[in-house]
Amino acid sequence: MENKKKKNTAIKSFFKFISVLIVLFMIVMVVSLGLVMYLNSPVNFLDSMIYLSEIDGISLADNGAFFIDVRRGESSQSVGLRLERAGLIRDRYFWNLICRLEKEHIKTGTYKIEEPLSQIALLKLFVSGKQILYRVTIPEGVTLKRAARILDEAGICSFDDFLASANDKAIINDYNIPASSMEGYLFPDTYFFPKEYPADKTVRTMADNFFGRIENISPSVKNMSSGELNRIVILASIVEREYRIAQEAPLMAGVFYNRLNINMALQSCATVEYIITEIQGKPHPSVLYNSDLEIRSPYNTYQRPGLPPGPISAPGEVALKAAIYPQSSNYFYFRLTDPASGRHYFSRTLDEHIRAGQLFVKPAWR
Repeated sequence: MENKKKKNTAIKSFFKFISVLIVLFMIVMVVSLGLVMYLNSPVNFLDSMIYLSEIDGISLADNGAFFIDVRRGESSQSVGLRLERAGLIRDRYFWNLICRLEKEHIKTGTYKIEEPLSQIALLKLFVSGKQILYRVTIPEGVTLKRAARILDEAGICSFDDFLASANDKAIINDYNIPASSMEGYLFPDTYFFPKEYPADKTVRTMADNFFGRIENISPSVKNMSSGELNRIVILASIVEREYRIAQEAPLMAGVFYNRLNINMALQSCATVEYIITEIQGKPHPSVLYNSDLEIRSPYNTYQRPGLPPGPISAPGEVALKAAIYPQSSNYFYFRLTDPASGRHYFSRTLDEHIRAGQLFVKPAWR
């Protein structure tokens, strides 16, 4: 009987102990859950504004939203530290924990936070890569270097990285371009890129746009050899830098084709400007002198007949269409006679051309 009582007492003590453990476990779970919910909860934007001016890479928009830059190569811990210092999250150690549990890495870019978000929601946003896209316009007639400066100034990709990608043999070969660079094959247009976008992807986006546009202009482009297409792009790049009035572009292209057909020098001022600005690295000239026309270069179409070795600018739709569908005529010359309107005088003989008047130089870009 006594052993039975001891046994019952032991069982009661065990269950009591288990009950205490369960209660303690539940308390710990409730406290932990409450702590997690607190640490994960969104922070009031008004509280965050107090610290904002001290934090690099996090800024406030006019409408009260936040812009957060996730830099290339930056660790999730570094991002968490900046978020905590800005008052946008409650605890960076909790941030580090959920980042470790997340299988995917956060992605580089600029993100817009329009309302307070939990840490988990913030992490999902950074992992998704749904960042802000910035509008950047590449004008018609610009060179690779000018496009690189525009993209660099917009914070899309660096000047050097863009040029390196535009001269990357692997990318050039992927597009079957018979040249040493992508000059002329990056379509001038308005693009939407995230900040610090990879330069190679920027170049490929612009090249894809180019081939899509030129195939819309002429589906037969698909059947052209790379050499034939390259000649069209080169001529279009010259027309782009020469025309001011769109209606004159096809006629200009016809003039250049007339010259090519009889092995006559193209004598395009635009090619000489390209030598001065892009090869020699000098400022864009306001006027060309005889000494400029005598510069020794394969790009000098005053000195050498035929097309230059490569495109001299990024031709737009008007110039590409003109090079593919030139206007037939018996003209061999044209000259800018009205800088205000951009109108040219077209002539058949050198005497007519000389009588047309002064030689003008086009602006650096339109």
